[in-house]
Amino acid sequence: MTMSETLPDGYRQIPERLNIAAELIDRIEERGFSDRPAFVWDDGELSFAEFAARVNKLAHGFAANGIEKGMPVLVRMNNCHEFAEAVLALMKVGALPVLQNSLLGEEEVAYVLEHSDARAAVTLGSLAEPLVNLSDKLPAGIFAARGAPDGTTAFESLIDGAPDTPFLTADTGANEPAFFVYTSGTTGRPKGIVHAHRWVIALGDSNRYRLPPQEGDRAYATGEWSFISALGHNVMFPLRNGVTGVILEDRPSPENVLKAVDRHKVTLIYSVATVYRRILAMENIEKTYDFSSVRGCNATGEALEAATWQEFKDRFGCDIWEHYGVSEMQMVLGQGPRQAVVPGSIGVPIPGTHVAVLDDDYNEVAPGEIGHFLIASDNPGFFLGYHKDPDKTAAVVHDGWYHTGDLASRDENGYFRIAGRNDDCFKSRGIFISPYEIENLLRQHPAIVEACIVPLADKEIGNRIRAVCVLRDGVEASPETAEDIRLSVRARIAPYKAPHVVEFIDALPKSPVGKVLRRELVS
Repeated sequence: MTMSETLPDGYRQIPERLNIAAELIDRIEERGFSDRPAFVWDDGELSFAEFAARVNKLAHGFAANGIEKGMPVLVRMNNCHEFAEAVLALMKVGALPVLQNSLLGEEEVAYVLEHSDARAAVTLGSLAEPLVNLSDKLPAGIFAARGAPDGTTAFESLIDGAPDTPFLTADTGANEPAFFVYTSGTTGRPKGIVHAHRWVIALGDSNRYRLPPQEGDRAYATGEWSFISALGHNVMFPLRNGVTGVILEDRPSPENVLKAVDRHKVTLIYSVATVYRRILAMENIEKTYDFSSVRGCNATGEALEAATWQEFKDRFGCDIWEHYGVSEMQMVLGQGPRQAVVPGSIGVPIPGTHVAVLDDDYNEVAPGEIGHFLIASDNPGFFLGYHKDPDKTAAVVHDGWYHTGDLASRDENGYFRIAGRNDDCFKSRGIFISPYEIENLLRQHPAIVEACIVPLADKEIGNRIRAVCVLRDGVEASPETAEDIRLSVRARIAPYKAPHVVEFIDALPKSPVGKVLRRELVS
């Protein structure tokens, strides 16, 4: 099964000259969005017209303070309206926002500054210290909102002192660099992923097609906007579609996520499976907050087990539409209201996106078989490359494909399932083991909140199957509990896939975006 191929006029047609800020800011009045709320948060809101005015003023302020076309500028902020204003104002000038997780420390900031060639930075006063300490590396200055420390320029002063006239958006090509996204660097130094201006149409159209916006929609993503999925779904796509972006400035927790949904009447949630599992771990939490405004949830970044989907559907009465993306592109395929949800699947390809499951010789494998999950590399949503690293770019983009590093299968109806990363899957007794399949069964056990399958080296069989589990509150971490879990899975799966060892841990190690760090569990 595929998404309908009846596409709207102009779908993913990209002009030669394009600037993301022109697409999102300069066409607000033309599209009739001016009076709609663009962003809402606990302490206020901005209409589309008000937001555009602030972006234009900020662009004037940046240009007057030496920010130039082509200049990389580090953005170190947690989610707030100033973050969105800074990114789009820099794009208006033609500068290149460099996005990095705001939790990273001074050493990591120093690396990204050097690697990206950033000459200026935009931050919040509460996050400015590492940048102030590195100010000698930022000759074009540091701009700080909400309290400017010594040695920085107040963000607000750039707006207050700017003219009211619109700033003339830089003339940029669709294929020119628009912004950098730096990965969290969980497996070595972060990679600088360079995206072009064409991204906003290629991925914006895909987003609008998979999940058509409705009047009154309010979108909220739980991740920091330094991650491209949250940036797209909470900022860029809502601005393009006339949808209100809901801002939660605090780090997400089950309580404040649901509080934000209740208070701001969120209709669309974008998050990771971990957040949904943490919500479900709280008994009767669905009776504490009003969830009735939500018409759909979305999950990406890690596998959403069928068990999590079913429990969420039962308790909240709402679908979770899983979709798959990579930082080098964002959304590739997914589920949505256009087709039936298949729990445990990442869905079907978005029109215009070609994916395949291939063997080592680039032959397509049969339905149900596991192979390498590849994406055709001619997609206009793809990145331009890794900054200063053509060898790493060539290692993943070759032979007409982007090599995701994931293993997957496709069923006879065209739905795809991720089996795991190449280096997450392993063999036991010579048989290929997919962690996700076993983790789904573990999550169905009433004692378990989260589970992770990793190999345990064994001289006799190569690897034993080790299950590392987080128990629900009140469940005793005893040998009897472990044996009950092991036997319950063994009764429902082929014996060679059953865990040999079941262990308990207070919390699984996670990356800043919420992905489980499997490598930290391998002994």
